[in-house]
Amino acid sequence: MLSHLSIRNYLLVESVELDFAPGLTVLTGETGAGKSILVDALALALGDRAEGGVVRQGAARAEIAAEFVVDGLPALTAWLDEAGFAPDDGTLILRRVIDAGGRSRAFINGSAAPLTQLKEAADFLLDIHGQHAHHALLRPQTQREVLDAYAGAFPQAAAVCDAWHAWQTARQRRLDAETHSQARQIEREGLTLAVEELRALGEDLARWDEIQTEHARLAHVTTLIEGGQALIQGLDEGEGALSSRLGEMCARLDAMQAVDGSLGEVAALLNSASADLAEAVHALRRYADHLSLDPERLADLDRVLGDMHRLARKHRVQPDALASLLDDYQARLAELAASDDLDALQAKEDAAWARYQADAKQLGALRRKAAAALSKQVTAAMHELALAGGHLDIVLQPTGEPRAHGLEDVAFMVASHPGLPPGPLGKVASGGELSRISLAIQTALSGVAGVPTLIFDEVDVGIGGSVAEAVGRRLAKLGETRQVLVITHLPQVAARGAQHLRVTRQANGSFVSSNIETLDADARVEEIARMLGGLRITATTRQHAAEMLAG
Repeated sequence: MLSHLSIRNYLLVESVELDFAPGLTVLTGETGAGKSILVDALALALGDRAEGGVVRQGAARAEIAAEFVVDGLPALTAWLDEAGFAPDDGTLILRRVIDAGGRSRAFINGSAAPLTQLKEAADFLLDIHGQHAHHALLRPQTQREVLDAYAGAFPQAAAVCDAWHAWQTARQRRLDAETHSQARQIEREGLTLAVEELRALGEDLARWDEIQTEHARLAHVTTLIEGGQALIQGLDEGEGALSSRLGEMCARLDAMQAVDGSLGEVAALLNSASADLAEAVHALRRYADHLSLDPERLADLDRVLGDMHRLARKHRVQPDALASLLDDYQARLAELAASDDLDALQAKEDAAWARYQADAKQLGALRRKAAAALSKQVTAAMHELALAGGHLDIVLQPTGEPRAHGLEDVAFMVASHPGLPPGPLGKVASGGELSRISLAIQTALSGVAGVPTLIFDEVDVGIGGSVAEAVGRRLAKLGETRQVLVITHLPQVAARGAQHLRVTRQANGSFVSSNIETLDADARVEEIARMLGGLRITATTRQHAAEMLAG
């Protein structure tokens, strides 16, 4: 759950430190005081997009840090371990720093992190229901997503979407094969000719470096033979050969060493040189024995190199790339052969279609079961929220053709009063009714959501009286199992909170600031009285406020 929030230099807030308790926390304040600042700042800490305009006037940067207790959230703990942000004490801190130019940095447990990871962590922690969420509920896509969320069917919906795309891909390949067979035949003929030309080079195709080396040796073999013989003569066979002279020097040095033993190291070096020279001469003789004039082999290599250069120019590659080019051409020929096998392509399309149908039917079964349960639950909540006799029907209508979202469209049909036929949500419900229906749906979803913290940002707009009392009871009940934060203007809702925060707006010279404080028991009575009586607070309103808090 959310345990602490720190806000510095954000919009109208200079510095706020807030501790949060389990259960229902309410946030109140006069209109224009900045009640939504807390939610907006928290959303930034959870990875929302940032702009430089959020930095308080005169400050260099804004900073928001949200601290969560994550004990009992094994999926989040595993994610943190894998991402390298594992906490030592069961605490997770998400921090966001935004400078006046709009650049921002994000941190998880003190380590820099990209926004994508901040958002991934947030998905385990908290849901925010904005005050305009009921408008999104009018969209068919949102209604479908609401039902899938309630059904826990998001993984199955994703599988259906993947299966639909796989089927479409297989279908398009089969259609392309039927439509473009002539073009592929032309391509295949050209590739076949190219492959035959490259294969004609045989093993030489992959021996470009070896062939070049051998060709260079044969082309200069006369020079190599003459050079080898000259070296052997000078080192070992000719008059005054180096080996003979070195031998004489070694003998003289040995005689000198007999008189002066300090020459032993020099003698050893000279004897080693003599041995190295003998080895060099032996290697030169072996090399010379293998050198011979071979004009036929040289002509063969000239031909091979000529063919390789010609094919390299033809295919616009370097000669040493011809081997890999042959592999590419052969792979493409295999693809073309497969694409021309219409029976195989049809079989793949049929298999993809069968998979889509199976997944979509399974998704449809989950939706039908959830639709009945969600309709019943929301209808019961509507009766609590002063819509007695009204009911919500979730209708699954077959699609005209298979879609990525399945074989049915989802429509929320509502009757707000007894005796009225159900109609589309956007056409039947008034603004206030829509807000209440939205709240009923959101709290129903919250009952199946996996996150421990829920935030409702003025979702109670447009209601009052006994309806407001019902909303307060509903949110308080939700707070028995979740941490719930509600921004509200209704005293009936505010009185239900286990914790009460108040936002005030203060002017200090040319600066205006917002402050958020935790209210004690006496301050809560005053705040509820203000919400009941406006600017004029009397003993009666205070007594009424105290009774509401006591009840």
